[in-house]
Amino acid sequence: MPLNIPDKLPAIELLRKENIFVFEETQANHQDIRPLNIIILNLMPLKISTETDLLRLLSNSPLQLNIDFLKISDHKFKNTPAKHMEMFYKEFEEIKNKKYDGMIITGAPVELLPFEEVTYWKELEKIMDWSVSHSTSTLFICWASQAGLYHFYDIPKHLLKNKLFGVFKHNIKDEKVPIFRGFDDEFFIPHSRHTNVLEKDIKKNPELKILSTSKEAGVGIIMAHNGRQFFLTGHSEYSRNTLDKEYKRDLAKGLQINIPQNYYPDNDSSKKPVMKWKSAANLLFTNWLNYYVYQETPYDPDEIH
Repeated sequence: MPLNIPDKLPAIELLRKENIFVFEETQANHQDIRPLNIIILNLMPLKISTETDLLRLLSNSPLQLNIDFLKISDHKFKNTPAKHMEMFYKEFEEIKNKKYDGMIITGAPVELLPFEEVTYWKELEKIMDWSVSHSTSTLFICWASQAGLYHFYDIPKHLLKNKLFGVFKHNIKDEKVPIFRGFDDEFFIPHSRHTNVLEKDIKKNPELKILSTSKEAGVGIIMAHNGRQFFLTGHSEYSRNTLDKEYKRDLAKGLQINIPQNYYPDNDSSKKPVMKWKSAANLLFTNWLNYYVYQETPYDPDEIH
């Protein structure tokens, strides 16, 4: 959260040069505050696990948040009880006239399909278009980031020779961007995907800004329209054991899968995974909420456009 300090204090400019966010007292006294409304389109198969992972990160902020969960209409959910979906999830027709301060669209296990062959692609396109005028800022995660980049900017996805699976080091391209306030020069993100977007394709579009890259994982975070959209190619929201469960699940099914990289001590899957992305994940979501939602959204939600 910003510091509220007396007007004209010399430290103000020094802190701003260090990329520290400060409010002068006069500015703070004129600020209106209300709970933020966040909507999450959860496309992941294990809904409850994903809800928990995202809420864990969102709750790290001192801001009060009202959370709505959105589901795809007329879709059968195999891994989540129907009662849970009925109780906690809304359909698009129920919320289409409401404005939200922030939106999160999760990944989905459909990356090997062409976008147009995904059964709910048309509805997802409608929701993504709606987010432009009904959400102050939207986070797209993993497959959703590829879907959003394709839908809005014609960025293709490319099949990887081998699944990208593990925890990978990322480097910040511009440390002055507020999403990285408090970050170290290097940070880690878990990845679990078969497809990729290419840096050369993204650089062709001046509306897109690459914020982080990884030698092994490629482009990590992309921003559009000064933070109205963020595309996260990995899963910063993953808990410690998510990759472990995926790895052992696929082994039990007899599927060919490599051990997740940079994850188990000594590459020994019997050992407790090392969690090295937690602090960066918390900062990422806190900074998004503070600088791109809370600081940018109007006090009257009807004014979001």
